[in-house]
Parts: sequence; structure tokens; C-alpha cells
Amino acid sequence: RPCVKIWSPARCRRANASRRACLIARFNFIYAKERLDAEIRLKKFICDIEMVQRIIYVAVVESFRAAKKAFWKIKIGVKETMAIDHCGSAASLEIAVLNYMARHKELYDVCCSVQEVICCMNINPKLPCPENIDFNVINSFIRELCCLAYSMQTLVPPLDVAFGIDGELFNRSMYYRSCDSDFTAPFVAYHVWPALMESGCVLVKGEVVTRK
Repeated sequence: RPCVKIWSPARCRRANASRRACLIARFNFIYAKERLDAEIRLKKFICDIEMVQRIIYVAVVESFRAAKKAFWKIKIGVKETMAIDHCGSAASLEIAVLNYMARHKELYDVCCSVQEVICCMNINPKLPCPENIDFNVINSFIRELCCLAYSMQTLVPPLDVAFGIDGELFNRSMYYRSCDSDFTAPFVAYHVWPALMESGCVLVKGEVVTRK
């Protein structure tokens, strides 16, 4: 049975702020470095850079979706167990559960989420057929995203990525234009990287390609 560790409100806030800063930095590093590594692996099979970037964007969005789903399933079990011995308020139980899950990441079977992401990519009509590309070539990239997304759910408030739609109006407060964009075009042709959000506010801008 999970042991309920009582932390002071100030200590909880400090721990949350520290985790938040580290996770945002990790998100930025994945965008700056690991995303490009994933592009290189995909380019061995696909010459079309637009398709490569679309694949990576879908991988990010699906990784967050799969990790969040797994997080909420695990959280239900942890909360039910910890509630048996918890004497404080519902709010303090919630914080205790999140702190426990942040410290015990081994509760998360990331391999299941990775396979779920790859299955979703295999049936995505906008991506190449499974016969043409094995998305397992970016398995480590997806795994890292799933672990990051899971950890971001332990924050108060949690962090998430924005889901974009092709053809949407370009929003300069949410996205940067990619260097090969038409800078006069008002609409998004496709998304390269999602924006990182907190309670509906943009923390880190994403990247899009705009074309007429």
C-alpha cells in the first residue's frame, strides 16, 4: 500500500515549481535536438520533408494523448488505495497522490503507450501506409515523449500540448512560422511542433508552416 507522505504547502509548491522548470526544459530539448534526430531516421525511408514533419507532429500529439490516458487510469488506483489511510482534505489527498506518482514513475508501463501510439499512427489516414514505413524507427523518440507527457500530468496545474488543425488561422501568440513558410499566408498548411500549454495559456510556442 502506498505510504502517504505529508508535505507542507510551501514545500509542495517548491517541488512543483522545480519539476515544472525541468519538464519545460526537457520539452524544449526534445524539440531542439531529439526531434531533428527523429527526422534523420525517418528521412532514410521518406524523401518528402513535409511528410516527415507531419509524422513527428502526430507522434507528439498521440504520445501526450496515450500518456494522459495511462496516467488517469493509474491515478484512480493510487487514489483509492491512499484514501483508505488519509485523514486530511480531498485537496491534500490529491496533492499526496500526485507527489507519490511523481516519485514512483515505475507505475507507468511506457511500453504499452508506445505501442498504442504506433498503432494510432499506422491507421492515421494522413500518414504513409504501414507497408511503406515502420514507425518503430522513432520508437525511442515516442518513448521519451510519453515519459515527459506522463510526468507533466503530476504538476499542478498539468501541462499539455495544443492540438492544431490544418487550415486554421495562423496565431502568432501560439506558433512560430517555419523558415520555409510563406510569411504573407494567413493560414496554417501543416504543423511541425505543438505549443505547450498550461491552463489554456501558451508556455512555449509551437512551429507551423504557412502557405497560400
